[in-house]
Amino acid sequence: MPPTPVYIICSPGLQVGKTLIARLLSEFLLLKNGSVLSFDISLREPSLVDYLPTITETADVTDTWGKMQLMDRLILDDGVAKVIDLGFHAFDEFFKMCIEIGFMREAVRNQVAPIILFVGSADRVSSRSYEVLRHQIRAPALITVHNQFVLRGELPEAMDRAPVLRIFALPQFLKTYIDRLTFSFTGYLRHEKDSTTELHQWIRRNYTLFRDLELSLMPARSF
Repeated sequence: MPPTPVYIICSPGLQVGKTLIARLLSEFLLLKNGSVLSFDISLREPSLVDYLPTITETADVTDTWGKMQLMDRLILDDGVAKVIDLGFHAFDEFFKMCIEIGFMREAVRNQVAPIILFVGSADRVSSRSYEVLRHQIRAPALITVHNQFVLRGELPEAMDRAPVLRIFALPQFLKTYIDRLTFSFTGYLRHEKDSTTELHQWIRRNYTLFRDLELSLMPARSF
């Protein structure tokens, strides 16, 4: 059996689309595996728990008890994929905690595979944070996400050298449509009969990206 994946979706910046990506990935994993456990570490509303309340728990990394509770869940090889929507406010504290407790090493020892999905941005804070992570986390566990709805231009060169997931931009009216709390990506695929619609193809493309990502990481999970 392959190790249990833990996807950490993060950025030190605001409004880069972390929750959208966490929603997409959580729904994909739920559709593919029949189960997923997501964690919402966010101060913003609406957040992941508002969109997917049945599969999402809130988590806190501002105190020792909250950190212990979260980490105990993340290093458990129970076969249930985990998704973390890591709010910008908790970015530094979360990765500081990971270093202090040796999270990456402990995860590997427990047959858990952490995958960092860093949502790229062109600002200096994001570039500095990415460089710090790049020296802490060995490839292929660090992957850049290029959310083209937010970052219309090219990624910074350092981020573009790593493996990249490119999330294409949707027209604004469709972006508004999928931002509704009641919207489900998998539900749309199941109920929209016309598979040629732009939204249908966009969702399928992103689900395919996540499937290919899992397949590409399979050999790395045998460490």
